[in-house]
Amino acid sequence: MRPLFASGAFFSHLILNFLISFEAAVAASFSSSNNKDSQLLLNFKASLPDQSVLQNWVPNQDPCSFNGVTCQGSQVSAVELSYISLSTEFHFVAAFLLVLENLESLSLLKANISGNISFPSGYKCSSLLTTLDLSQNTLSGPLSTVSALGSCSNLKVLNLSSNSLVSSDEESRGLQLSLEVLDLSFNKLSAGNVIPWILHGGCNELKHLALKGNEIAGDINVSSCRKLKFLDVSWNNFSMGTPSFGGCSALEHLDISANKFSFDIAPAISSCVKLNFLNLSNNQFSGRIPALPTYELQYLYLADNKFQGQVPLYMTEACSSLVVLDLSSNNLSGMIPSGFASCSSLESFDVSTNNFTGKLPIEIFQNMSSLKKLGLAFNHFSGPLPESLSSLFSLEVLDLSSNNFSGSIPASLCENPTNRLQFLYLQNNILTGSIPATISNCSQLVSLHLSFNHLTGTIPASVGSLTKLKDLRLWLNQLHGEIPQELSNIQTLESLILDFNDLTGTIPSGLSNCTKLNWISLSNNKFTGEIPAWLGRLSSLAILKLSNNSFYGRIPPELGDCQSLIWLDLNTNYLNGTIPPVLFKQSGKIAVNFISGKRYMYIKNDGSKECHGSGNLLEFAGIRQEQLGRISNRNPCNFTRVYGGHTQPTFNNNGSMIFLDLSYNLLSGSIPKEIGTMPYLFILNLGHNNISGTIPQEIGNLKGLGILDLSFNRLEGSIPQSMTGITLLSEINLSNNLLSGMIPETGQLETFPASNFDNNAALCGVPLPPCGNPAAASNSEHRKSHRRQASLAGSVAMGLLFSLFCIFGVIIAIVETKKRRKKQDSALDVYTDSHSHSGTANTSWKLTGAREALSINLATFEKPLRKLTFADLLDATNGFHNDSLIGSGGFGDVYKAQLKDGSVVAIKKLIHISGQGDREFMAEMETIGKIKHQNLVPLLGYCKVGEERLLVYEYMKYGSLEDILHGQKRAGIKLNWAARRKIAVGAARGLAAMDTHLSVSTLAVLLELLTGKRPTDSADFGDNNLVGWVKQHAKLKISDVFDPELMKEDSNLEIELLQHLKVACACLDDRHWRRPTMIQVMTMFKEIQAESGLETRSTIATDNGGFDTVEMADMTIEEVPEPEGKQ
Repeated sequence: MRPLFASGAFFSHLILNFLISFEAAVAASFSSSNNKDSQLLLNFKASLPDQSVLQNWVPNQDPCSFNGVTCQGSQVSAVELSYISLSTEFHFVAAFLLVLENLESLSLLKANISGNISFPSGYKCSSLLTTLDLSQNTLSGPLSTVSALGSCSNLKVLNLSSNSLVSSDEESRGLQLSLEVLDLSFNKLSAGNVIPWILHGGCNELKHLALKGNEIAGDINVSSCRKLKFLDVSWNNFSMGTPSFGGCSALEHLDISANKFSFDIAPAISSCVKLNFLNLSNNQFSGRIPALPTYELQYLYLADNKFQGQVPLYMTEACSSLVVLDLSSNNLSGMIPSGFASCSSLESFDVSTNNFTGKLPIEIFQNMSSLKKLGLAFNHFSGPLPESLSSLFSLEVLDLSSNNFSGSIPASLCENPTNRLQFLYLQNNILTGSIPATISNCSQLVSLHLSFNHLTGTIPASVGSLTKLKDLRLWLNQLHGEIPQELSNIQTLESLILDFNDLTGTIPSGLSNCTKLNWISLSNNKFTGEIPAWLGRLSSLAILKLSNNSFYGRIPPELGDCQSLIWLDLNTNYLNGTIPPVLFKQSGKIAVNFISGKRYMYIKNDGSKECHGSGNLLEFAGIRQEQLGRISNRNPCNFTRVYGGHTQPTFNNNGSMIFLDLSYNLLSGSIPKEIGTMPYLFILNLGHNNISGTIPQEIGNLKGLGILDLSFNRLEGSIPQSMTGITLLSEINLSNNLLSGMIPETGQLETFPASNFDNNAALCGVPLPPCGNPAAASNSEHRKSHRRQASLAGSVAMGLLFSLFCIFGVIIAIVETKKRRKKQDSALDVYTDSHSHSGTANTSWKLTGAREALSINLATFEKPLRKLTFADLLDATNGFHNDSLIGSGGFGDVYKAQLKDGSVVAIKKLIHISGQGDREFMAEMETIGKIKHQNLVPLLGYCKVGEERLLVYEYMKYGSLEDILHGQKRAGIKLNWAARRKIAVGAARGLAAMDTHLSVSTLAVLLELLTGKRPTDSADFGDNNLVGWVKQHAKLKISDVFDPELMKEDSNLEIELLQHLKVACACLDDRHWRRPTMIQVMTMFKEIQAESGLETRSTIATDNGGFDTVEMADMTIEEVPEPEGKQ
């Protein structure tokens, strides 16, 4: 037995040694793998520009302890570095992270990763990687580069949304990945082959595909994706054809909103029986609402289409599962079907902006126990508001605006103590009575809008207990009394809009506690007292309107402390003292992005005697524009123009006021020179005060100024020459002052009517009578009187004879004029009859009222054209016949015309420009017509007939750049680079001579010259244009953008071409304020030619007198159309 025991011990020892050796080998293997992972992670950190990030990623530490790193065993399996600003390129991600041997998940969401998607040579992705999130970065390059991830053989989830990927130019073999989830939303994809490229390798496993927020066109065919559950192609450019969803037996979420679809949707989705989310909004679907698969549908959006008729019954019969139903912004009519009472799960019901009628069907909504949002705005509901509205205790949003509801606001509306109402919109109805004090029981209210009604009484003090309220809008009612001091308790208050009431008293001092106020509008009331200095402590105050009240005292200098003030309207009060220079000290610092998205309407005043101020800015959410006439009952103005949209400030801590109206007060002193520090100021009205002194030279710095009124003051001295640099002026009024001297001859001033300069006794020059020597004129008149007395006898006889001769001549002239007019009328009738309905004539020409237009001579700048009339232009173009058409552009058609004297001109018939007045057009033409420059085609004249505008140019016998560059055989001219360079510089010089900031125009010409392509070569660009095509290639092989003819000419040209392309790219900057001025473009050209050793004198020598640089700034409140009914 002993030997056996010894043998057993030996065997056990052998086994133990084996296990120890195996464990050591495994440990060594694990250690080696762990060390390798650690080294890769440390290499990645070393590649970062900022070594302070990933602080605990240090040598000699277990990588499993690194922040963001997860391990299985001792091996790295996941890396989560989202929301850390790594500021690195994808190249390093591929080299050091994606190659981690056991990596299964990598998330770099919003980590500031840039560059193209590519792997270094010899590197391969981890074969275990299943999830990769690179969303919200700045990855660029063509979509085809995503194929580089093909080495990630097990990848299932790929998120590349919110990057800058562009469509591939060339066809490739498609995306060779067997993905389950792919998100490419919010990139810059635009081609028509995107979806076929994605699905080229098959989509058997694909469950989730998101392409939202691109510009993709083409076909949608996902019929082979049998497991697809989620498809989002919203906010693209799809329009043609019918999408193919196949059997779609698995599809649960379908969003095709914000495209241009108009096909019959019903057959395409009839098999999608598992749909629980369907969004067809913002397309061009029309007709009746089609039959939709509602079996499991919970979310249905059909808004912003052209559906009409009544709501189909099937929708009410199968709505038990519906949670959200949006039928807004269509043309639906009738009454709301009672069957909706069975939609017990509905949380949001929106039928706003339709044509529904009848009383508010409260009994339907009472059955919707979960209803949180009820939108009935912009319909034609009528009758009183039912008391039982209070039974909708789950309601958070109630929008009944722009209907015909009448009677009083129910006192019981907020009686339920458990109510959750946050947004109450009752504006633009016919409500009467007072605001119930019980409104304060809606303690969750954030926005209360009762404007545009006929409410009376006072503002209840109980409103002050609404401590979550942000917006209080009560304008255009008949409220009286004072603003309650209790409003000071609402420290969340952001907007206080009380215009057009009968409110009295002073501005309560307690409002100084409301430090978040950004819009205070109290105009057209009966307020009195001094404007409080504490307003200057409201750092967010952007809009302050106190006009048409009875405020007195001085303008508080503290208003200059308002760090966000862009709109200040104090007109028509009793303010005295001087204009504080410190009022403008925030200029160049303002940023007001927090007021973005507020709906407004700006009503321009007509300037009549009873109408004070430049215009009225009105908060206009939920109000029908066609009912603006109701304001006329409370305002003596006839509105000349109305502008609407949503506030969109473009300031980036560099803004200034855009509107300043201090007119119709008792202000004295001088205009402070600091007023010239506001580069974005568009309207300046200081008229009807007692301001004296001179107009400061600094006012010429207001390059963005469009309207200037300094009338009815005591200003003296001359008009500053610097004002000729304000090239955007469309209105000016300097009348009724003490100004003297000559009106500056250059610029736009002489294009305004004389009435704008009247009653300045010593002012002269165009448009007023010419300047002269009064003493010399008097002496000359004295000598003439002596001569007249000495020759009186002889003059009588000659006078009688001359008079008889003149009378005879006038009679002949009248007869001839009548003959000529009759002939012209006859000729015009021929054009009207034979061409207004002709298939070969340009039928867009408006001939209504044309006979009146014959009396309007063509305004001209060259003597040979001075006697042209509209009939002459009709005759010269054969009624604007298509045979005379020689070109079409973005601004209109161009016709070749041979005049009766044999001369040839080009006539451009402009497209109709909505909103441009006659005076603005004439002022622009008078200014442009006076510009003479060798690089500008001379404008010889213009003609205004009704709504139509004609421009007469010198005819270019060699054609346009289009003819020479793109039609070289016809033009017989070949453009080498030297010739193209001269054209680019010449275009820049011409635009600079016009004192403009049209670097974008230079860009268009320069890109054509560099690429040899038309701006819209659709065959080359797909759905893109030339600018987009160049931007796309700038991220690939940049030299591919250049015209091959230029590259053949001289291979050494590439450097110079690249320099010129750099100028073009500077003009492409999305931030308009960073685009170069024309002078800066000229300087760039000059530097390029100097570096190239070229002779610059002949091509870019500056004209005598140089050029003024003019920075044109967009108004910070811009029109952005949006369907009515959106708050």
